[in-house]
Amino acid sequence: MLGAERYMLGVAELAALAGFATLGAARARSRLLAELEGPPAWLATAVLALAILIWVAELLGSFGHFQAVPYLLGVAVIGLGIWALCGGSSRRGRGAAGEGTLRPPLTAGGRASARGREGGSVAMGFALLLVLAALAHFATGVRLRLSTGMTGFDSTWYHGPLAVEFFQTGNTFNLHYLAPQYLAWFYPASAELFHSIGMLAFHRDILSPLLNFGWFVGCLFAGWCIGRAYRVGALSLALVAVGLSVPVLGDQAGEARNDLAGIFFLLAAVALAVSLWQGQSERRFSAAALAAIGLAAGLAAGVKLDFVPVALFWVAGLVAIAPRGGRRGALAAAGLPALAGGGYWYLRNLAKAANPLPWVRHLGPISLPAPAQALGGREGHSVLSYLTDGSVWAHWFLPGLHQGLWIGWPALGGMALAGLLLCLGRGASPLLRLIGLVGLVAGLTWLLAPTSAEGPAGMARGFESALRYLTPALILGLAILPVTPPLLPRARRLVCLGPAWGRPVSGRVALLCAAALLLAAIAFGGWEQRRYLEHRYAEPGFSTKGLDAAFRWANALSGARIATTSTREYPLYGRDLSNHVQYVGIEGPHGGFVAPTTCRTWRRLLDAGHYEYVVAGRDRIEPGRPQFPPTVGWTEGPGASVILRIPPTTVFKLTRPPDPSACP
Repeated sequence: MLGAERYMLGVAELAALAGFATLGAARARSRLLAELEGPPAWLATAVLALAILIWVAELLGSFGHFQAVPYLLGVAVIGLGIWALCGGSSRRGRGAAGEGTLRPPLTAGGRASARGREGGSVAMGFALLLVLAALAHFATGVRLRLSTGMTGFDSTWYHGPLAVEFFQTGNTFNLHYLAPQYLAWFYPASAELFHSIGMLAFHRDILSPLLNFGWFVGCLFAGWCIGRAYRVGALSLALVAVGLSVPVLGDQAGEARNDLAGIFFLLAAVALAVSLWQGQSERRFSAAALAAIGLAAGLAAGVKLDFVPVALFWVAGLVAIAPRGGRRGALAAAGLPALAGGGYWYLRNLAKAANPLPWVRHLGPISLPAPAQALGGREGHSVLSYLTDGSVWAHWFLPGLHQGLWIGWPALGGMALAGLLLCLGRGASPLLRLIGLVGLVAGLTWLLAPTSAEGPAGMARGFESALRYLTPALILGLAILPVTPPLLPRARRLVCLGPAWGRPVSGRVALLCAAALLLAAIAFGGWEQRRYLEHRYAEPGFSTKGLDAAFRWANALSGARIATTSTREYPLYGRDLSNHVQYVGIEGPHGGFVAPTTCRTWRRLLDAGHYEYVVAGRDRIEPGRPQFPPTVGWTEGPGASVILRIPPTTVFKLTRPPDPSACP
């Protein structure tokens, strides 16, 4: 458990990181995007601050120096450097930073309207009730994981292990090999960096179960900013709250999944675009505005593969709606920040595999470099391939939609689709048309993805879980629905119903309230972290009995070297995250990595890795197969004593290097 002094040291480190990054981001935003005021300005500052935290981690991690002290110094230098280089800011920029009041949205004529002030509407009150319900529902899931540790399959398979590897090695550029499924070691990992930042601060993962709650709040805020640009923020906020609460996103609570982080950056790009568009009388973007939108889109692509087509389309669309004479400049202004936001991981893949997307092995008739191995996991099928298959609809798609998107999924999906399609209709601005197309591209990405309906032919077992790949399009469509031309006049009338709630909130009062909440959160966190670390994987019950026992055993270890055959490996790192854990495999050309198939190879790998323990087992018990995998027999022998043996897992302690020549 962390003592009070160590806990407060970690809190101070996180506060310093956030402070320096925000200082530089706020100054850059006020100089480059002075037209933004109030919440959209805060959102732009947040995006820039998050980008600074990511960039410094990537820069240091490329040379193996992503460590606590260099990272803090790096963020401080960058933040203070931007603050000094950008100099003073305009009067409007200073007002946007929060020194004045929180201004109401503008009317169509550009004047603040008491009647149009959303803070005083019945719609805003209803939206806040929905938001509170959504937050409470999500917080319940977070609370559960604070009592158990992160137990989701993807969290324990690759999200968590990647974050720990960044933390342990300080290196973000090398490939960190995982169980050989889906080439997961090539995945973009910007979201995992934030888990690593928490680990650097506390040398524990006490921040990890809370991060998705922050992304959840960020999505709500960005959704409100989208509608606020048109004076219907309450309706956009309410619809985004509903979209974020669908059951398929329930496994984001308290876990290391990264879907919410990607959705946040997508919504932030849209919110910045509509806010900057509404603030320009000529209805065209400045170079700085294009850079901000492109950066947010690129940051989404740096989180998850699914957002790569979305980011590319964003940049192409921004170029298309630019004036003809300025399209080259628009491409540079939007494209370069997008590349800076998410290109790091794909450039890393290019350096390691000679292919930025190693999953793509053919480009038409052209063969591309890629690891010569099967992707593993379930058999790949797309939703598109089953669209006319009535049996799959009856047995998998309809039940999956019902479970993943609630019983009201036809209404929810219809509203989202209507929002995107109405953006393309008559009277829509070029920007709204672009946003509608971006949302449709996000939906089409899900429709075509070979992971959207995984499973044996005719058995789309992965469909329900893969609905989370549809949620970016779903939530964007809901957020944009109230601002579409046919619905906007009615939405404004609805928002303006009801009496005003009084004067605008003072910026100082808002800051004082935020400070009080922050202090309360720090005090509560000090108590909660003790409880969390005490219960973390103390009684695991989310895998097979054998693996659960191995997780419980490893949780108490410190500094051990553990070889494993388990896809779920995160709990093996121990409570203090000091165990070295490695799925045993063979590295191949172009970043390939496969499991050994012979006893001799297995024993050579164990000897080369200088492992102290071996956790040999399967992730599930399958009828008709032996209780234990062959690696158990390959490990048994002199110098390998059994610590525990519960099907389908055996844990060995190695007292001397295994002898390949003694294989049975």
